[in-house]
Amino acid sequence: MQSLAFKAYGEVTQRTAGEKDLEIALFQQITNELRNVSDADTVQPTDWAEAIHRNQQLWTTIAIDLLNPGNALPEEMKRSLLYLAEFVRQNSMKILSGSGDIADLIEINQSIMMGLSGASAAPAAGEGL
Repeated sequence: MQSLAFKAYGEVTQRTAGEKDLEIALFQQITNELRNVSDADTVQPTDWAEAIHRNQQLWTTIAIDLLNPGNALPEEMKRSLLYLAEFVRQNSMKILSGSGDIADLIEINQSIMMGLSGASAAPAAGEGL
């Protein structure tokens, strides 16, 4: 499964847009799928499970990337994102067992998209000098 996630993420990152734009687009696509299954009156269980599974794949890929020694993010940010990845994993299992709330996953993804948007809109320290 992880190799599928890497392949999908790799294919997305090979497009011409910037990395942050691609990450935002991927989060947006998956978050929309989560919203669609949470808002629909009649959702097939397979559609519901697939949306949660795709979100888990995204967060697993992120966690693996964060653990890569070449990842340049600050350690505190890595720890925070790894914590979120674990929360997403645990909450996804709860949702699939009927006791979690998909709104939590949507909220986390929205927060990440907002952070990425802010980061992509403002130059990093030292850029443009």
